[in-house]
Parts: sequence; structure tokens; C-alpha cells
Amino acid sequence: MPGPVLIAPDKFKGTLTAPEVAEAVAAGLRQARPDVELRLAPVADGGDGTVDAALAAGYARMTVPVSGPTGYPVDTEIAYDGETAVVELASASGLALLDPDDLDALGASSDGTGEALLAALSTGAQRIVLGVGGSACTDGGAGLLTVLGARILDTSGNPVAPGGGPLANVGEIDLSGLDPRIGEVELVLASDVNNPLTGPNGAAHVYGPQKGANPEQVELLDVALARYARAMRAAGGRDVAEQPGAGAAGGVGFAALAALGATMRPGVDVVLDLVDFHSQLDGAGLVITGEGALDEQTLHGKAPAGVADRAIGAGIPVIAIAGRCDLTQERLAAAGIDAAYALLDVEPDPQRCMADPAPILTDLAATLAENHL
Repeated sequence: MPGPVLIAPDKFKGTLTAPEVAEAVAAGLRQARPDVELRLAPVADGGDGTVDAALAAGYARMTVPVSGPTGYPVDTEIAYDGETAVVELASASGLALLDPDDLDALGASSDGTGEALLAALSTGAQRIVLGVGGSACTDGGAGLLTVLGARILDTSGNPVAPGGGPLANVGEIDLSGLDPRIGEVELVLASDVNNPLTGPNGAAHVYGPQKGANPEQVELLDVALARYARAMRAAGGRDVAEQPGAGAAGGVGFAALAALGATMRPGVDVVLDLVDFHSQLDGAGLVITGEGALDEQTLHGKAPAGVADRAIGAGIPVIAIAGRCDLTQERLAAAGIDAAYALLDVEPDPQRCMADPAPILTDLAATLAENHL
């Protein structure tokens, strides 16, 4: 086998983190081919797992207590290396932090993400990566901006309450009090979401229902976000409500682009740069990537497609490993993936695959090694 094997998977959502997937795959490869050199570079697509990927690449860890999406305290982690800090919205304002019975479509806020950004600023980083995805809120990033020093007032001149619903009464936004350090850093919005802020393809209509919004609340949130966007324009914010990505994370994308001067990049590209993927590829003979489900979504901005694209550019073959694979060989080949192995191919019980996937993954990786190494 010429060259090391680079193991670069995303998480198996709901079961294993990306570093855990990488370790399980590595264990199987070592069983079958103990002579092969392995490189582990777990990745993500800009959503949850982005901080894990940075930590696995050697970034330092900072644990920060913040306000969860409905106000109760949670701990979030920031990864930093002196020059770059990485903040992950999902671990501060994420849907996964709430029980299904505790969703608050109108009141959930992005305050905690703002608090995490303040902590990132305190590291002295020159660049902050904000990975968005999996949010519990549809507040247009109003909570985040308020924590950073903006004033968002209702028609009576009082601060609006947390959440997207109260934005229906927004009267004025004042950005003059924003923490000046925001203007001194490069803020990168890592996202593969292309939705605008409002309208039928906007944050409320597309993502509101999964955050607990009923049809009436979806309409209220959409109207509220439109009013909020008008107030943002009046305050001198960038007119980006219709820009792809403004609807990311319940409108946190809008706040970052309109008021914080952020630039948006595909999440997987940002993460691959964070983990110095180019250097990891150097001299590799095979790349193994994967995620919980290989499907059509994989081909549109998800981590395995991004990994495969860079590996192809370096002339290195790619094999994927997953919980399940719904793609034909032709679709895999079009993405640059030579073969795919799925847990469900060797363990037909989905419950067992979900309950204890690591040993199955290790066995599957050993089979992969026997076939390809």
C-alpha cells in the first residue's frame, strides 16, 4: 500500500462523534493491517462537530458557561490556537439542547452564541469561525447582537424580549454599542445553508416547524423577521435579507452578515482549512471518509463530498464508510468516491447499529482493509 491512510470522517449523528468514528475505523484497519501508517483527521461540515474537529487537530479547549436557547445555563466549548477561535452555535443555542417538550419557537434566542463570541474575542484571536446549524431559535440573531452590545428596541423604546416572536414589535435598532473588537477580527460564517431570511424559502417557513412552530407561529415569525430586517437597514446594517445564507440558524446568518461584517464560506471548506487538510493529504495513499447516512444531501455541501473533492484533486482514491448508504455506485463515483461500506450491510438491525455502532464499524473497517489495503 503506497502511503499512509488518511481517516477523515464526519460524525455519525446521534451515535458517534467524528473523532470516535475515526478511532473505530482506525482500530479495524490496525487489526487487518498493523503495518499501515494511519493519519486521523476527523472533520465536519460547519455545524455541530466543528469544534471537535478543531480540537482533534490540536487546538486548545476553552469551556464557557452560556445561556442556553431558553435561558437556562449550559456549557459550550471554544477551540482556539492563538490566531483562530472556533465557535459552534449548536452547542450554545442548539435544538439538541432542548427536550422535544421544551421547544420554544417564539422565545428561543441566540444569546448563548453571543456570549460564546465574546469569549472567543477574549482569546485575542485575529479570526473567529462561527459554525452555524442546528439552532433552536428563529430570532434573526437578535439575541447574539444584544449580547455584543447592540440595542434592539420595541415601538415604545423598551428592549425587545428574547426570541423571534417579539421582533414583530421592533421599532429601532442601534448598532453603535457593538463591541469594537468585532470590527478588528475576521469573522467567518461557516454554513452550507442557502436560504434567505424571509419568504417561503426563509428561516421561519423552512426551519420553524422543526423548532416547534405551528403554521400560525411560522407566519408570525416570518413577518417579525421582515420587520427586523427593515429596522436593520434603517440602522445602517447591510441589506442582505435576500442573500443566500441569511436564513442560516434561524437568521443568525443574517445578523452576522448584516451587522458584524462576516463573510460566508461553505462549512466543509472552512473545517478542512482549520484541520490543515492539505498537509494531511500530502503523501497519502488512500482517504477514508464518511458520515451516518450517505444520501443525496451528502453530495450538496456535506463533509464526505468536500473530503472527496480535495482528495480527487490530489489524485488520491477515496472510500466511504457510513451507517447506511442510499447512493448508487454511479452517484458515489460522480462524487469521487470509489466504494462505500455501510453498517446496515453487515448488521441489518438498525437499532443495534444505533445503540452500539463502534464495534460494528471496527469490523467493517477491517473488511475494508482486507479488500483495499
